[in-house]
Amino acid sequence: MNISAQTRFLSLASALAALLFAQTAADAREARYPETGDGRVAQRLVTASEYMVSSANPYASEAGMRILARGGNAADAAVAVQMVLNLVEPESSGIGGGAFALHWDNANRKLASYDGRETAPMAADGKLFEQQGEPMNWWEALAGGRAVGVPGVVALLEKIHKQHGRLPWAELFEDAIRLAEEGFEVSPKLARSIANGTNPALGRYDAAWNYFFPDGRPLAGHSIKKNPQLAMTFRRIALLGAKGFYKGQIALDIVAAVRAAGDNPGLLTIEDMVGYEAKERPPVCADYKAHRVCGMGPPTSGGMTVIQMLKLLEGRELARFPPLSVEAAHLFTQAGRLAYADRAKYMADADFVTVPVEGLIDAGYLGQRAALIGERDMGAAPAGTPPDADRNWKAASSPEQPGTTHFSIVDGEGNGFSMTSSIEMAFGSTLMVHGFLLNNQLTDFSFAETREGELVANRVQPGKRPRSSMSPFMVFDGDGRLRMLIGSPGGSRIINYVAKTMLGVLEWKLDIQSAISLPHYVNRNGTTDLEQHTAAVDLQPGLEALGHKVSVRDLNSGLHGIVITDEGLQGGADPRRVGQVLGK
Repeated sequence: MNISAQTRFLSLASALAALLFAQTAADAREARYPETGDGRVAQRLVTASEYMVSSANPYASEAGMRILARGGNAADAAVAVQMVLNLVEPESSGIGGGAFALHWDNANRKLASYDGRETAPMAADGKLFEQQGEPMNWWEALAGGRAVGVPGVVALLEKIHKQHGRLPWAELFEDAIRLAEEGFEVSPKLARSIANGTNPALGRYDAAWNYFFPDGRPLAGHSIKKNPQLAMTFRRIALLGAKGFYKGQIALDIVAAVRAAGDNPGLLTIEDMVGYEAKERPPVCADYKAHRVCGMGPPTSGGMTVIQMLKLLEGRELARFPPLSVEAAHLFTQAGRLAYADRAKYMADADFVTVPVEGLIDAGYLGQRAALIGERDMGAAPAGTPPDADRNWKAASSPEQPGTTHFSIVDGEGNGFSMTSSIEMAFGSTLMVHGFLLNNQLTDFSFAETREGELVANRVQPGKRPRSSMSPFMVFDGDGRLRMLIGSPGGSRIINYVAKTMLGVLEWKLDIQSAISLPHYVNRNGTTDLEQHTAAVDLQPGLEALGHKVSVRDLNSGLHGIVITDEGLQGGADPRRVGQVLGK
Protein backbone atom coordinates (compact mmCIF):
# COMPACT_ATOMS: atom_id res chain seq x y z
CA MET A 1 0.00 0.00 0.00
CA ASN A 2 1.65 3.25 -1.11
CA ILE A 3 -0.20 5.80 0.95
CA SER A 4 1.66 8.75 2.39
CA ALA A 5 1.81 9.27 6.15
CA GLN A 6 -0.10 12.54 5.71
CA THR A 7 -2.92 10.80 3.88
CA ARG A 8 -3.04 8.14 6.54
CA PHE A 9 -3.36 10.60 9.37
CA LEU A 10 -6.06 12.57 7.53
CA SER A 11 -7.94 9.30 7.16
CA LEU A 12 -7.48 8.63 10.85
CA ALA A 13 -8.70 12.08 11.84
CA SER A 14 -11.88 11.75 9.79
CA ALA A 15 -12.69 8.43 11.45
CA LEU A 16 -11.75 9.40 15.00
CA ALA A 17 -14.99 10.92 16.23
CA ALA A 18 -17.14 8.11 14.93
CA LEU A 19 -14.95 5.26 16.08
CA LEU A 20 -13.56 6.35 19.41
CA PHE A 21 -16.38 4.64 21.23
CA ALA A 22 -17.68 2.55 18.36
CA GLN A 23 -18.98 -0.95 18.92
CA THR A 24 -20.12 -3.56 16.48
CA ALA A 25 -23.40 -5.40 16.90
CA ALA A 26 -23.49 -7.33 20.13
CA ASP A 27 -22.63 -10.99 20.03
CA ALA A 28 -22.10 -13.69 22.61
CA ARG A 29 -18.74 -12.23 23.61
CA GLU A 30 -19.87 -8.64 24.15
CA ALA A 31 -19.75 -8.93 27.95
CA ARG A 32 -16.04 -9.70 27.91
CA TYR A 33 -15.25 -5.99 28.43
CA PRO A 34 -18.02 -4.52 30.64
CA GLU A 35 -16.74 -0.96 30.90
CA THR A 36 -18.48 1.69 32.97
CA GLY A 37 -19.24 5.19 31.75
CA ASP A 38 -15.97 6.76 32.92
CA GLY A 39 -13.87 4.26 30.96
CA ARG A 40 -13.08 2.04 33.93
CA VAL A 41 -13.88 -1.60 34.51
CA ALA A 42 -15.70 -2.53 37.69
CA GLN A 43 -13.35 -4.92 39.50
CA ARG A 44 -14.05 -6.95 42.62
CA LEU A 45 -11.91 -9.03 44.92
CA VAL A 46 -11.66 -12.61 43.63
CA THR A 47 -11.00 -15.51 45.97
CA ALA A 48 -9.89 -19.07 45.24
CA SER A 49 -8.47 -22.06 47.06
CA GLU A 50 -6.21 -23.76 44.47
CA TYR A 51 -4.71 -21.49 41.81
CA MET A 52 -5.13 -18.05 40.27
CA VAL A 53 -4.17 -15.82 37.34
CA SER A 54 -4.39 -12.02 37.30
CA SER A 55 -3.58 -10.40 33.96
CA ALA A 56 -4.42 -7.40 31.80
CA ASN A 57 -6.88 -9.16 29.48
CA PRO A 58 -9.57 -11.83 29.97
CA TYR A 59 -8.29 -13.93 27.07
CA ALA A 60 -4.85 -14.11 28.69
CA SER A 61 -6.21 -15.01 32.12
CA GLU A 62 -8.34 -17.74 30.55
CA ALA A 63 -5.34 -19.16 28.70
CA GLY A 64 -3.32 -19.30 31.91
CA MET A 65 -6.16 -20.99 33.77
CA ARG A 66 -6.48 -23.67 31.07
CA ILE A 67 -2.79 -24.51 31.44
CA LEU A 68 -3.13 -24.75 35.23
CA ALA A 69 -6.26 -26.90 34.93
CA ARG A 70 -4.35 -29.22 32.61
CA GLY A 71 -1.72 -29.85 35.27
CA GLY A 72 0.73 -27.15 34.24
CA ASN A 73 2.50 -24.97 36.75
CA ALA A 74 3.08 -21.24 37.07
CA ALA A 75 6.03 -21.25 34.64
CA ASP A 76 3.92 -23.04 32.04
CA ALA A 77 0.96 -20.71 32.49
CA ALA A 78 3.22 -17.66 32.12
CA VAL A 79 4.16 -18.65 28.57
CA ALA A 80 0.52 -19.02 27.58
CA VAL A 81 -0.45 -15.72 29.21
CA GLN A 82 2.32 -13.74 27.51
CA MET A 83 1.65 -15.17 24.06
CA VAL A 84 -2.04 -14.34 24.27
CA LEU A 85 -1.25 -10.84 25.57
CA ASN A 86 0.96 -10.34 22.51
CA LEU A 87 -2.09 -10.97 20.35
CA VAL A 88 -4.85 -9.17 22.27
CA GLU A 89 -2.82 -6.36 23.91
CA PRO A 90 -0.16 -5.72 21.24
CA GLU A 91 0.23 -2.09 22.25
CA SER A 92 1.76 -3.14 25.57
CA SER A 93 3.97 -6.21 25.26
CA GLY A 94 4.96 -9.18 23.17
CA ILE A 95 7.75 -11.24 21.68
CA GLY A 96 9.15 -8.10 20.05
CA GLY A 97 9.92 -6.67 23.49
CA GLY A 98 11.51 -7.51 26.82
CA ALA A 99 10.56 -8.47 30.38
CA PHE A 100 11.62 -9.07 33.95
CA ALA A 101 10.25 -11.99 35.94
CA LEU A 102 10.33 -13.44 39.45
CA HIS A 103 9.73 -17.17 39.97
CA TRP A 104 9.03 -18.76 43.35
CA ASP A 105 9.75 -22.48 43.67
CA ASN A 106 7.58 -23.34 46.65
CA ALA A 107 8.84 -26.90 47.19
CA ASN A 108 12.46 -25.78 47.37
CA ARG A 109 11.75 -22.38 48.92
CA LYS A 110 13.80 -20.68 46.22
CA LEU A 111 13.25 -17.29 44.61
CA ALA A 112 14.83 -16.67 41.20
CA SER A 113 14.79 -13.50 39.11
CA TYR A 114 15.21 -13.35 35.34
CA ASP A 115 16.33 -10.55 33.05
CA GLY A 116 14.89 -10.55 29.54
CA ARG A 117 15.63 -6.88 28.90
CA GLU A 118 16.51 -5.81 25.36
CA THR A 119 20.13 -5.12 24.45
CA ALA A 120 21.67 -2.39 22.33
CA PRO A 121 23.23 -3.47 19.01
CA MET A 122 26.98 -4.00 19.18
CA ALA A 123 27.40 -1.18 16.68
CA ALA A 124 25.65 1.32 18.97
CA ASP A 125 27.50 3.79 21.18
CA GLY A 126 26.82 6.88 23.29
CA LYS A 127 26.10 8.95 20.21
CA LEU A 128 23.22 6.76 19.00
CA PHE A 129 20.66 9.45 19.80
CA GLU A 130 22.74 12.46 18.81
CA GLN A 131 22.37 14.56 15.68
CA GLN A 132 24.86 17.32 14.88
CA GLY A 133 26.34 16.79 18.32
CA GLU A 134 23.05 17.38 20.17
CA PRO A 135 20.62 14.87 21.72
CA MET A 136 17.68 14.06 19.45
CA ASN A 137 14.14 15.04 20.29
CA TRP A 138 12.57 12.00 21.95
CA TRP A 139 9.54 12.06 19.66
CA GLU A 140 11.80 11.87 16.63
CA ALA A 141 13.64 8.86 18.05
CA LEU A 142 10.75 6.66 19.11
CA ALA A 143 9.57 5.30 15.72
CA GLY A 144 11.53 3.29 13.21
CA GLY A 145 14.63 1.21 13.72
CA ARG A 146 17.01 3.42 15.72
CA ALA A 147 15.54 2.57 19.15
CA VAL A 148 14.90 -1.15 18.56
CA GLY A 149 16.85 -3.39 20.94
CA VAL A 150 17.27 -7.15 20.62
CA PRO A 151 13.99 -8.58 21.99
CA GLY A 152 14.26 -10.72 25.11
CA VAL A 153 10.84 -12.18 25.92
CA VAL A 154 11.17 -15.45 24.01
CA ALA A 155 14.62 -16.22 25.43
CA LEU A 156 13.48 -15.36 28.96
CA LEU A 157 10.41 -17.59 28.85
CA GLU A 158 12.31 -20.49 27.30
CA LYS A 159 14.99 -20.22 30.00
CA ILE A 160 12.41 -20.26 32.79
CA HIS A 161 10.42 -23.06 31.19
CA LYS A 162 13.51 -25.25 30.84
CA GLN A 163 14.26 -24.79 34.53
CA HIS A 164 10.77 -24.92 35.98
CA GLY A 165 8.14 -25.87 33.39
CA ARG A 166 6.23 -29.14 33.35
CA LEU A 167 4.09 -29.30 30.21
CA PRO A 168 5.62 -29.55 26.73
CA TRP A 169 6.64 -26.15 25.35
CA ALA A 170 4.47 -26.46 22.23
CA GLU A 171 1.26 -26.97 24.23
CA LEU A 172 1.67 -23.54 25.80
CA PHE A 173 1.05 -21.79 22.46
CA GLU A 174 -2.26 -23.47 21.64
CA ASP A 175 -4.58 -20.72 22.89
CA ALA A 176 -2.59 -17.96 21.23
CA ILE A 177 -2.49 -19.81 17.91
CA ARG A 178 -6.22 -20.61 18.00
CA LEU A 179 -7.20 -17.04 18.80
CA ALA A 180 -4.86 -15.63 16.16
CA GLU A 181 -6.39 -17.90 13.51
CA GLU A 182 -10.06 -17.79 14.56
CA GLY A 183 -10.13 -14.19 15.78
CA PHE A 184 -10.43 -12.34 19.09
CA GLU A 185 -12.65 -9.51 20.26
CA VAL A 186 -10.81 -6.20 20.17
CA SER A 187 -10.82 -4.62 23.62
CA PRO A 188 -12.00 -1.03 24.12
CA LYS A 189 -8.52 -0.26 25.49
CA LEU A 190 -6.79 -1.37 22.28
CA ALA A 191 -9.35 0.43 20.12
CA ARG A 192 -8.92 3.70 22.02
CA SER A 193 -5.14 3.41 21.96
CA ILE A 194 -5.25 3.22 18.17
CA ALA A 195 -7.92 5.83 17.56
CA ASN A 196 -6.70 8.52 19.94
CA GLY A 197 -3.14 8.57 18.61
CA THR A 198 -1.47 7.28 21.77
CA ASN A 199 1.57 6.68 19.57
CA PRO A 200 1.43 9.35 16.86
CA ALA A 201 3.72 7.30 14.60
CA LEU A 202 1.39 4.29 14.43
CA GLY A 203 0.56 3.85 10.77
CA ARG A 204 3.79 5.38 9.47
CA TYR A 205 4.91 1.96 8.20
CA ASP A 206 2.85 -0.30 5.97
CA ALA A 207 2.62 -3.44 8.09
CA ALA A 208 1.18 -1.67 11.13
CA TRP A 209 -1.08 0.52 8.99
CA ASN A 210 -2.59 -2.48 7.27
CA TYR A 211 -3.16 -4.30 10.54
CA PHE A 212 -4.42 -1.53 12.85
CA PHE A 213 -6.24 0.57 10.23
CA PRO A 214 -8.16 -1.87 8.02
CA ASP A 215 -9.84 0.04 5.17
CA GLY A 216 -8.11 3.16 6.45
CA ARG A 217 -10.09 3.23 9.70
CA PRO A 218 -8.92 2.37 13.24
CA LEU A 219 -9.87 -1.03 14.59
CA ALA A 220 -13.21 -0.75 16.37
CA GLY A 221 -13.77 -1.95 19.90
CA HIS A 222 -15.62 -5.30 20.11
CA SER A 223 -14.87 -6.09 16.47
CA ILE A 224 -13.27 -9.46 15.67
CA LYS A 225 -9.66 -9.45 14.55
CA LYS A 226 -7.45 -12.24 13.19
CA ASN A 227 -3.66 -12.33 12.94
CA PRO A 228 -2.64 -15.30 10.76
CA GLN A 229 0.96 -14.04 10.48
CA LEU A 230 1.38 -14.13 14.24
CA ALA A 231 -0.18 -17.59 14.33
CA MET A 232 2.52 -18.78 11.93
CA THR A 233 5.18 -17.13 14.07
CA PHE A 234 3.86 -18.84 17.19
CA ARG A 235 3.81 -22.19 15.39
CA ARG A 236 7.46 -21.77 14.46
CA ILE A 237 8.52 -20.87 18.01
CA ALA A 238 6.38 -23.66 19.45
CA LEU A 239 8.13 -26.14 17.17
CA LEU A 240 11.71 -24.86 17.29
CA GLY A 241 11.90 -23.00 20.60
CA ALA A 242 13.78 -19.74 20.96
CA LYS A 243 16.12 -20.56 18.08
CA GLY A 244 13.09 -20.27 15.79
CA PHE A 245 12.98 -16.61 16.79
CA TYR A 246 16.64 -15.63 17.11
CA LYS A 247 17.86 -17.53 14.06
CA GLY A 248 16.40 -18.04 10.60
CA GLN A 249 13.81 -16.09 8.69
CA ILE A 250 12.11 -14.31 11.61
CA ALA A 251 15.44 -12.94 12.83
CA LEU A 252 16.50 -11.94 9.33
CA ASP A 253 13.23 -10.10 8.77
CA ILE A 254 13.49 -8.29 12.12
CA VAL A 255 16.94 -7.06 11.14
CA ALA A 256 15.77 -6.08 7.67
CA ALA A 257 12.82 -4.08 9.03
CA VAL A 258 15.01 -2.23 11.52
CA ARG A 259 17.66 -1.31 8.99
CA ALA A 260 15.21 -0.47 6.20
CA ALA A 261 13.20 2.10 8.20
CA GLY A 262 14.46 4.84 5.91
CA ASP A 263 13.38 7.84 7.99
CA ASN A 264 15.00 6.48 11.17
CA PRO A 265 17.04 3.30 10.52
CA GLY A 266 18.67 1.22 13.22
CA LEU A 267 21.91 -0.70 13.65
CA LEU A 268 20.63 -4.17 14.56
CA THR A 269 22.41 -7.15 12.94
CA ILE A 270 21.75 -10.88 12.72
CA GLU A 271 24.79 -11.35 14.98
CA ASP A 272 23.03 -9.26 17.64
CA MET A 273 19.98 -11.49 17.39
CA VAL A 274 21.91 -14.77 17.53
CA GLY A 275 24.02 -13.58 20.45
CA TYR A 276 21.16 -12.58 22.75
CA GLU A 277 21.04 -14.18 26.21
CA ALA A 278 18.39 -13.95 28.92
CA LYS A 279 20.07 -13.90 32.32
CA GLU A 280 19.24 -15.21 35.77
CA ARG A 281 20.25 -12.58 38.30
CA PRO A 282 20.16 -12.29 42.10
CA PRO A 283 16.91 -10.79 43.37
CA VAL A 284 17.08 -7.63 45.49
CA CYS A 285 15.49 -8.14 48.91
CA ALA A 286 15.06 -6.27 52.18
CA ASP A 287 13.07 -6.60 55.37
CA TYR A 288 10.05 -4.36 55.81
CA LYS A 289 8.80 -4.77 59.36
CA ALA A 290 7.53 -8.36 59.66
CA HIS A 291 7.85 -9.07 55.93
CA ARG A 292 10.59 -9.54 53.36
CA VAL A 293 10.08 -7.75 50.05
CA CYS A 294 11.90 -8.91 46.92
CA GLY A 295 12.21 -7.43 43.44
CA MET A 296 14.51 -7.26 40.42
CA GLY A 297 17.97 -5.77 40.48
CA PRO A 298 19.78 -3.98 37.66
CA PRO A 299 19.30 -3.26 34.83
CA THR A 300 15.89 -2.31 36.17
CA SER A 301 15.79 0.36 38.84
CA GLY A 302 12.43 -0.91 40.05
CA GLY A 303 13.52 -3.29 42.78
CA MET A 304 15.97 -0.93 44.45
CA THR A 305 13.80 2.19 44.16
CA VAL A 306 10.63 0.53 45.50
CA ILE A 307 12.62 -0.89 48.41
CA GLN A 308 14.15 2.52 49.08
CA MET A 309 10.69 4.10 49.24
CA LEU A 310 9.39 1.45 51.61
CA LYS A 311 12.42 1.66 53.91
CA LEU A 312 12.34 5.47 53.95
CA LEU A 313 8.77 5.22 55.25
CA GLU A 314 9.24 2.23 57.56
CA GLY A 315 9.60 4.30 60.73
CA ARG A 316 6.80 6.74 59.90
CA GLU A 317 3.91 4.48 60.96
CA LEU A 318 1.79 5.32 57.93
CA ALA A 319 -1.11 3.35 59.39
CA ARG A 320 -1.77 6.38 61.63
CA PHE A 321 -3.08 8.22 58.57
CA PRO A 322 -5.76 7.21 56.09
CA PRO A 323 -4.29 6.30 52.69
CA LEU A 324 -6.14 9.24 51.10
CA SER A 325 -4.86 11.90 53.49
CA VAL A 326 -2.55 14.85 53.00
CA GLU A 327 -0.21 13.38 55.62
CA ALA A 328 0.15 10.01 53.86
CA ALA A 329 0.52 11.58 50.42
CA HIS A 330 3.13 14.05 51.70
CA LEU A 331 5.28 11.37 53.31
CA PHE A 332 4.97 9.07 50.31
CA THR A 333 5.94 11.75 47.81
CA GLN A 334 8.96 12.84 49.86
CA ALA A 335 10.19 9.25 49.90
CA GLY A 336 9.69 9.26 46.15
CA ARG A 337 11.82 12.38 45.74
CA LEU A 338 14.75 10.86 47.62
CA ALA A 339 14.55 7.46 45.94
CA TYR A 340 14.24 8.87 42.42
CA ALA A 341 17.23 11.14 43.02
CA ASP A 342 19.39 8.08 43.73
CA ARG A 343 17.83 6.23 40.82
CA ALA A 344 18.75 8.96 38.34
CA LYS A 345 22.39 9.02 39.41
CA TYR A 346 23.39 5.44 40.19
CA MET A 347 21.08 2.92 38.56
CA ALA A 348 21.87 1.32 35.20
CA ASP A 349 23.03 -2.01 33.74
CA ALA A 350 25.40 -3.39 36.38
CA ASP A 351 27.22 -5.44 33.72
CA PHE A 352 28.60 -2.13 32.43
CA VAL A 353 28.71 0.31 35.35
CA THR A 354 29.26 -0.04 39.08
CA VAL A 355 25.86 0.06 40.79
CA PRO A 356 26.06 0.13 44.61
CA VAL A 357 23.08 -2.19 45.01
CA GLU A 358 23.67 -3.11 48.65
CA GLY A 359 24.60 0.46 49.52
CA LEU A 360 21.42 1.86 48.03
CA ILE A 361 19.24 -0.34 50.24
CA ASP A 362 21.54 -0.23 53.30
CA ALA A 363 19.46 0.41 56.43
CA GLY A 364 21.91 2.90 57.90
CA TYR A 365 22.13 4.91 54.70
CA LEU A 366 18.37 4.97 54.26
CA GLY A 367 17.94 6.00 57.89
CA GLN A 368 20.06 9.05 57.19
CA ARG A 369 18.08 9.82 54.05
CA ALA A 370 14.75 9.40 55.86
CA ALA A 371 15.78 12.13 58.31
CA LEU A 372 15.61 14.59 55.39
CA ILE A 373 11.81 14.19 55.20
CA GLY A 374 10.24 17.17 56.91
CA GLU A 375 6.83 18.72 57.33
CA ARG A 376 7.05 20.66 54.05
CA ASP A 377 7.86 19.56 50.52
CA MET A 378 11.66 19.44 50.19
CA GLY A 379 11.79 20.43 46.52
CA ALA A 380 14.15 18.66 44.15
CA ALA A 381 16.14 16.20 46.25
CA PRO A 382 19.84 15.64 45.56
CA ALA A 383 21.21 12.12 45.29
CA GLY A 384 22.91 10.77 48.38
CA THR A 385 26.22 8.97 48.74
CA PRO A 386 25.46 5.33 49.54
CA PRO A 387 28.17 2.94 50.73
CA ASP A 388 30.42 1.66 47.93
CA ALA A 389 29.39 4.46 45.57
CA ASP A 390 32.86 4.58 44.06
CA ARG A 391 32.02 6.47 40.85
CA ASN A 392 30.60 9.96 40.64
CA TRP A 393 28.15 9.33 37.83
CA LYS A 394 26.11 12.23 36.57
CA ALA A 395 22.35 11.98 36.97
CA ALA A 396 20.24 11.78 33.82
CA SER A 397 16.66 10.89 33.05
CA SER A 398 14.86 9.22 30.18
CA PRO A 399 11.14 9.68 29.37
CA GLU A 400 10.01 6.07 29.84
CA GLN A 401 6.55 5.52 28.41
CA PRO A 402 3.79 3.20 29.69
CA GLY A 403 3.63 0.60 26.89
CA THR A 404 3.82 -2.25 29.37
CA THR A 405 1.82 -5.02 31.07
CA HIS A 406 2.04 -7.11 34.23
CA PHE A 407 0.62 -10.46 35.30
CA SER A 408 0.75 -12.55 38.46
CA ILE A 409 0.20 -16.32 38.76
CA VAL A 410 0.01 -18.78 41.65
CA ASP A 411 -0.37 -22.48 40.83
CA GLY A 412 -1.83 -25.36 42.83
CA GLU A 413 1.53 -26.20 44.39
CA GLY A 414 2.13 -22.71 45.69
CA ASN A 415 4.64 -21.71 43.02
CA GLY A 416 4.47 -18.05 42.04
CA PHE A 417 5.25 -16.02 38.93
CA SER A 418 5.35 -12.22 38.75
CA MET A 419 6.30 -10.75 35.36
CA THR A 420 6.35 -7.26 33.89
CA SER A 421 6.66 -7.17 30.11
CA SER A 422 7.04 -4.23 27.75
CA ILE A 423 7.66 -2.84 24.28
CA GLU A 424 8.20 0.65 25.85
CA MET A 425 6.03 3.30 24.14
CA ALA A 426 2.54 2.09 23.31
CA PHE A 427 2.94 0.19 20.02
CA GLY A 428 6.72 0.38 20.46
CA SER A 429 8.68 1.44 17.39
CA THR A 430 5.52 0.89 15.26
CA LEU A 431 7.56 -1.50 13.10
CA MET A 432 5.63 -4.73 12.66
CA VAL A 433 7.24 -8.01 11.55
CA HIS A 434 5.57 -11.43 11.18
CA GLY A 435 2.48 -10.18 13.02
CA PHE A 436 4.14 -8.59 16.09
CA LEU A 437 5.45 -5.13 16.97
CA LEU A 438 9.09 -4.35 17.70
CA ASN A 439 10.11 -2.42 20.80
CA ASN A 440 11.64 1.03 21.03
CA GLN A 441 13.29 0.31 24.38
CA LEU A 442 16.62 1.93 23.54
CA THR A 443 14.93 5.28 24.20
CA ASP A 444 15.17 4.27 27.88
CA PHE A 445 18.88 5.10 27.68
CA SER A 446 20.06 8.62 28.38
CA PHE A 447 20.25 10.46 25.06
CA ALA A 448 23.32 12.32 26.34
CA GLU A 449 26.53 10.36 26.90
CA THR A 450 27.98 12.92 29.29
CA ARG A 451 26.79 15.78 31.48
CA GLU A 452 29.10 18.54 32.62
CA GLY A 453 32.03 16.51 31.36
CA GLU A 454 31.14 13.41 33.42
CA LEU A 455 29.84 10.10 32.08
CA VAL A 456 26.18 9.21 32.60
CA ALA A 457 25.64 5.73 34.07
CA ASN A 458 22.67 4.99 31.80
CA ARG A 459 24.39 6.00 28.55
CA VAL A 460 24.25 3.85 25.42
CA GLN A 461 27.00 1.22 25.13
CA PRO A 462 27.32 -1.79 22.78
CA GLY A 463 25.36 -4.76 24.11
CA LYS A 464 24.11 -2.83 27.15
CA ARG A 465 20.58 -3.08 28.55
CA PRO A 466 18.77 0.23 29.13
CA ARG A 467 17.65 1.14 32.63
CA SER A 468 14.05 0.22 33.34
CA SER A 469 11.45 0.96 36.00
CA MET A 470 9.69 -2.40 35.72
CA SER A 471 9.03 -3.65 39.24
CA PRO A 472 7.72 -7.21 39.56
CA PHE A 473 7.63 -7.92 43.29
CA MET A 474 7.00 -10.71 45.76
CA VAL A 475 6.42 -10.37 49.49
CA PHE A 476 7.18 -13.08 52.07
CA ASP A 477 6.18 -13.42 55.71
CA GLY A 478 8.52 -14.00 58.63
CA ASP A 479 8.45 -17.75 58.03
CA GLY A 480 9.54 -17.34 54.41
CA ARG A 481 6.12 -18.11 52.92
CA LEU A 482 5.03 -16.31 49.75
CA ARG A 483 2.28 -13.86 50.63
CA MET A 484 1.96 -11.37 47.76
CA LEU A 485 2.74 -10.91 44.07
CA ILE A 486 2.38 -7.49 42.42
CA GLY A 487 3.56 -5.33 39.53
CA SER A 488 2.33 -2.72 37.07
CA PRO A 489 2.90 -0.90 33.80
CA GLY A 490 3.24 2.86 33.84
CA GLY A 491 6.68 3.94 32.64
CA SER A 492 8.82 5.48 35.36
CA ARG A 493 5.71 5.88 37.55
CA ILE A 494 5.57 2.08 37.95
CA ILE A 495 7.72 2.41 41.04
CA ASN A 496 5.19 4.68 42.76
CA TYR A 497 2.26 2.49 41.78
CA VAL A 498 3.83 -0.69 43.12
CA ALA A 499 5.16 0.88 46.32
CA LYS A 500 1.80 2.43 47.22
CA THR A 501 -0.10 -0.78 46.53
CA MET A 502 2.30 -2.75 48.72
CA LEU A 503 1.82 -0.20 51.49
CA GLY A 504 -1.93 -0.51 51.00
CA VAL A 505 -1.71 -4.18 51.95
CA LEU A 506 1.13 -4.10 54.47
CA GLU A 507 0.37 -0.82 56.28
CA TRP A 508 -3.28 -0.04 55.72
CA LYS A 509 -4.34 -3.70 55.80
CA LEU A 510 -6.46 -3.38 52.66
CA ASP A 511 -7.37 -6.38 50.55
CA ILE A 512 -5.43 -6.54 47.29
CA GLN A 513 -8.28 -5.22 45.14
CA SER A 514 -8.86 -2.23 47.41
CA ALA A 515 -5.12 -1.50 47.46
CA ILE A 516 -4.93 -1.63 43.66
CA SER A 517 -8.00 0.59 43.30
CA LEU A 518 -6.64 3.33 45.57
CA PRO A 519 -6.37 6.66 43.73
CA HIS A 520 -2.79 7.50 42.85
CA TYR A 521 -0.42 10.19 44.08
CA VAL A 522 3.06 10.17 42.57
CA ASN A 523 6.32 12.08 42.81
CA ARG A 524 9.41 11.35 40.70
CA ASN A 525 11.45 14.15 42.24
CA GLY A 526 9.44 16.77 40.40
CA THR A 527 5.78 17.72 40.59
CA THR A 528 3.37 15.84 42.81
CA ASP A 529 0.91 14.20 40.42
CA LEU A 530 -2.65 13.45 41.54
CA GLU A 531 -4.92 11.10 39.63
CA GLN A 532 -7.65 13.03 37.86
CA HIS A 533 -11.33 12.18 38.37
CA THR A 534 -10.55 10.53 41.73
CA ALA A 535 -10.64 11.49 45.39
CA ALA A 536 -6.89 12.12 45.20
CA VAL A 537 -7.69 15.52 43.67
CA ASP A 538 -9.16 16.58 47.01
CA LEU A 539 -5.64 16.47 48.45
CA GLN A 540 -4.44 19.32 46.22
CA PRO A 541 -5.12 22.30 48.55
CA GLY A 542 -3.51 20.60 51.55
CA LEU A 543 -0.45 19.54 49.60
CA GLU A 544 -0.02 22.97 48.04
CA ALA A 545 -0.16 24.46 51.55
CA LEU A 546 2.88 22.26 52.33
CA GLY A 547 4.77 23.65 49.34
CA HIS A 548 4.01 20.96 46.75
CA LYS A 549 3.71 21.93 43.10
CA VAL A 550 0.72 19.82 42.10
CA SER A 551 -0.34 18.48 38.71
CA VAL A 552 -3.69 16.73 38.22
CA ARG A 553 -3.43 14.19 35.41
CA ASP A 554 -4.28 10.73 34.15
CA LEU A 555 -2.27 8.08 36.02
CA ASN A 556 -3.04 4.91 34.12
CA SER A 557 -1.48 2.04 36.02
CA GLY A 558 -2.18 -1.62 35.29
CA LEU A 559 -1.63 -3.31 38.64
CA HIS A 560 -2.34 -7.04 38.80
CA GLY A 561 -1.71 -8.84 42.04
CA ILE A 562 -2.40 -11.85 44.22
CA VAL A 563 -2.30 -12.17 48.01
CA ILE A 564 -1.93 -15.58 49.65
CA THR A 565 -3.65 -15.87 53.04
CA ASP A 566 -4.03 -18.80 55.40
CA GLU A 567 -7.55 -19.20 53.99
CA GLY A 568 -6.61 -19.16 50.30
CA LEU A 569 -5.91 -16.81 47.39
CA GLN A 570 -7.17 -13.28 46.83
CA GLY A 571 -6.69 -11.52 43.51
CA GLY A 572 -7.08 -8.00 42.21
CA ALA A 573 -7.02 -6.34 38.78
CA ASP A 574 -6.62 -2.66 37.97
CA PRO A 575 -9.94 -0.93 37.20
CA ARG A 576 -7.99 1.45 34.93
CA ARG A 577 -7.44 -1.38 32.38
CA VAL A 578 -9.54 -4.29 31.09
CA GLY A 579 -7.87 -7.08 33.05
CA GLN A 580 -9.38 -10.03 34.85
CA VAL A 581 -8.63 -12.24 37.81
CA LEU A 582 -9.61 -15.90 37.51
CA GLY A 583 -9.15 -18.57 40.12
CA LYS A 584 -10.26 -22.00 41.23
